Amino acid sequence: MQITAAIAREAKRPFALEQIEIDEPRAGEVLVRLEAVGVCHSDIAARDQSLPVQMPVVLGHEGAGVVARVGPGVTKVQPGDKVVLTVGSCGECTNCRRGDVAYCEKGMKLNYSGRRPDGSATLCCGSEAIGGYFFAQSSFATYAIATEHNTVKVHAGADLTMAAPLGCGIQTGAGAVMRSLAAQAGRAIAVFGAGSVGLSAVMGAVLAGCDPIIVVEPVEARRALALEIGATHAVDPAAGEIPAAIRAIVERGVDYVVDTTAVDPVIQAALASLAPHGTMAFLGVPKNPEAVFSTSLLGFLASGVTLKAVIEGDTDPDTFIPELLAHYEAGRLPLDKLVHTYPFDQINQAIDDQLAGLVVKPVLTF
Repeated sequence: MQITAAIAREAKRPFALEQIEIDEPRAGEVLVRLEAVGVCHSDIAARDQSLPVQMPVVLGHEGAGVVARVGPGVTKVQPGDKVVLTVGSCGECTNCRRGDVAYCEKGMKLNYSGRRPDGSATLCCGSEAIGGYFFAQSSFATYAIATEHNTVKVHAGADLTMAAPLGCGIQTGAGAVMRSLAAQAGRAIAVFGAGSVGLSAVMGAVLAGCDPIIVVEPVEARRALALEIGATHAVDPAAGEIPAAIRAIVERGVDYVVDTTAVDPVIQAALASLAPHGTMAFLGVPKNPEAVFSTSLLGFLASGVTLKAVIEGDTDPDTFIPELLAHYEAGRLPLDKLVHTYPFDQINQAIDDQLAGLVVKPVLTF
């Protein structure tokens, strides 16, 4: 079947909208007609080759739409169902069986190889192979092939424009607080970086009942937005020493830190802001794949802190995505303050605006 897709053909170059062909769904697969797709920094990192993908490729991994067809053996969804697409997983390895789908032992191959696990392609342009299956979906297109494992059914009245970013960015930030940290009410948290993931962590902290909720962000408009959606304090890192500013609010330091920056000096400041026996969650994707961070081993030992790397918020998407959607619909998760919509053919403008800090979470609509 012919579809329209945004193709990345060269690193750090705009996407090109082209007519290509998509395969029929095979056993365990689902063909989804996209209605909306969020733009995530991982898409930009893959386009710019900070993440390992082979070009030409169709990216996109926050898709939401309606099931068009299902392959043999699929029982989880049926044609006509509204769905949100999330990270790919095999459903069979030890981690998947334990519910840790974000840490699927075959995850790298499933999400970044550009092919099905058997090596076959889902997309082509005549005789030219096009990389697809990004996060087991490649949803920068009018249709996507996903799997039963990464397809989450939502109710028939769901607003798919708001539901789309729940599949990765919102799930990651909110889940880091609500699931990875299992943050307790009344405990202090600091979120470093107020992009879509950081602001989602703020919303998760509000839902968890954390207090105070401190955001560290250099952009004034983002600090204001963080306060609008529930942060109690916003710190400008240019105004002075960050740990001192945080300890002026909470003398002993914060119980939890969420870092979305993956920048070593910021991580050092975040560690210095933790209370004894606190926990720090790492969510950021570094621009340099070889990036490292350092810390004092003696200080680390004496502090008793826990450092936790987090993928997709350590969530079970089948239950957590509908939970987040219910919070949004009840007015407890102000997604609409983060989302800015663009027609699909304005994908490059959406990315430019996001990189310029003009919007927090672009969502492309079809």
